[in-house]
Amino acid sequence: MPLQLYNTLSRKKEVFTPITPGLVGLYVCGPTVSGESHLGHARPYITFDILYRYFLHLGYKVRYVRNITDAGHFEEEGRVAEDKISSKAILEKLEPMELVQKYTNLFHWAMQQFNTLPPSIEPTATGHIVEQINMIQQIIADGYAYVVNGSVYFDVEKYNNDFSKIGQPYGILSGRNIEEQLETTRQLENQDEKRNKNDFALWKNAPPEHIMRWTSPWGEGFPGWHIECSAMSTKYLGKQFDIHGGGMDLQFPHHECEIAQSTVCNHQPPARYWVHNNMITINGKKMGKSYNNVIKLTELFSGTHPILAQAYHPMTIRFFILQSHYRSTLDFSNEALQAAEKALKRLWEAYTNLQSLTIPDNTEPADAALDNKVKEWVNQFTEFMDDDLSTAKVLANMFELAPVINSLKNKQIPENSLSSHTVQLLQQQMKLFIEDIFGLQNPSTEQNDLLQKVMQVLLNIRKQAKAKKDFVTSDTIRNELLAVGIQIKDEKDGSMSYTLL
Repeated sequence: MPLQLYNTLSRKKEVFTPITPGLVGLYVCGPTVSGESHLGHARPYITFDILYRYFLHLGYKVRYVRNITDAGHFEEEGRVAEDKISSKAILEKLEPMELVQKYTNLFHWAMQQFNTLPPSIEPTATGHIVEQINMIQQIIADGYAYVVNGSVYFDVEKYNNDFSKIGQPYGILSGRNIEEQLETTRQLENQDEKRNKNDFALWKNAPPEHIMRWTSPWGEGFPGWHIECSAMSTKYLGKQFDIHGGGMDLQFPHHECEIAQSTVCNHQPPARYWVHNNMITINGKKMGKSYNNVIKLTELFSGTHPILAQAYHPMTIRFFILQSHYRSTLDFSNEALQAAEKALKRLWEAYTNLQSLTIPDNTEPADAALDNKVKEWVNQFTEFMDDDLSTAKVLANMFELAPVINSLKNKQIPENSLSSHTVQLLQQQMKLFIEDIFGLQNPSTEQNDLLQKVMQVLLNIRKQAKAKKDFVTSDTIRNELLAVGIQIKDEKDGSMSYTLL
């Protein structure tokens, strides 16, 4: 069965057919780096990492573009109007680009902990101001935007009146019509500048206190949030590309605005498939500052947020996300995460047992029914993934296989119960899906690696202390480690080793 993806645009699963055979253009909206990445960032970037990995497995050459929003991010259409970067820079007493670099580095670090592959291209909004200005000029020239007091607004009503000639109506992605949008639009700053409340900013005039500002044909200002992604996706993936991804919360207004402005500029809709992951809740509540449940990823990994009962390993989070379909709501709770932690441990124990199995000599299985069932479970891995990335079903099959693997390892089931071909298939496919496609790693192995690095630091400090005849520090390190179950041994050549008691 060919790969099918749920297309938000058509509201149904569609067979994926790339514009250019063998090539995939994938654009995913990246983070606004005005603060630390939080739990809400985990799901989309792990979800689209799985899609990226699966395309690579299928043999496609993929250009995966994920942007960094480091300019402005002027918010409107139902949100508080603010420039996140400037506001946070003032608060932290940092230059805006200093703040951006700080949180970009933290975002990259968090993604490495989750073992996500880096995108092919990671453009920044500030690096593409020229492209954004060019797009805005073209939209104005085509009659779909207007200038007021140095700001530029997209004319949604004119676009919708003409959509039959130029493309898709504004609201097609979210299913909202203009009347509904007007009812839900809040009265925000500078709304009186607009011809209609639905119109959105392409460029904003910068007030005197605004830190980040660029020269434009309309005066000094900064880009609207939506035009950034249109400019970057067009530059690196072309006027039309295969897939645009992101969280469901971006459907309106962000992706809706992208469709309209890109269609005007490029005379065709930007993406053929729109793929959205659903949202997360925490203990049944939407994540938000008012609930005090916005959990930063550093807090998640260290267990320092008051909601958390313990620290959770990044692989536990990744595994937990894969246990649900990406289009379903996912509720985080201590109980659910602790269950995922235990489940991942069980799966990895079975996987370790599988890797150590000796391939039997028999070409025919002693237990034909079991052999056929194992092959069925394994062969369904691909079938489930081709059905809109059903990772949860793949994991369910792996847990059906786990007791069979463990029983083979413990010889509770005779080694020749499965044919040599089936055991080889099982080993190959489990490795492929667990490591290469799902991107899971053994948490205990990573913890051991970290322990070794920490111990090497302590041993080096102790060695320096001994060389300086600082025996108080040397003995303190030795005694404190012994108290927690780590014994240091001084070798005759001056080196040191340690043993876990």
